[in-house]
Amino acid sequence: MPRVMFTISYTIKPERRDDYLSLIGKMKSHLAAAGKEYSVFEAKAKPNHFTEIFVTHSLDEFDALDEDQDETVEEMVSQLEEFVDEGSKKYTTLVETELG
Repeated sequence: MPRVMFTISYTIKPERRDDYLSLIGKMKSHLAAAGKEYSVFEAKAKPNHFTEIFVTHSLDEFDALDEDQDETVEEMVSQLEEFVDEGSKKYTTLVETELG
């Protein structure tokens, strides 16, 4: 089964950076405890531009991502919206190529 990588890229409001970093750290810890493969990266040449990456081990697991969110994650995602510059979000879903 192919793995799936789902990314969300966006720019945050500079004045909310400290709040964002605090919240995203809590979210990363919470998702790790729930067994999710999740990382956050900041663009080297573009301060305050972040990409969240979720990796699932199958299309079924990917399809269940939204359903698997508990109340804590839903609250954190809602709070993250306050930090993001409007119109800067981009979503990408990549399916691993099976070779050979």
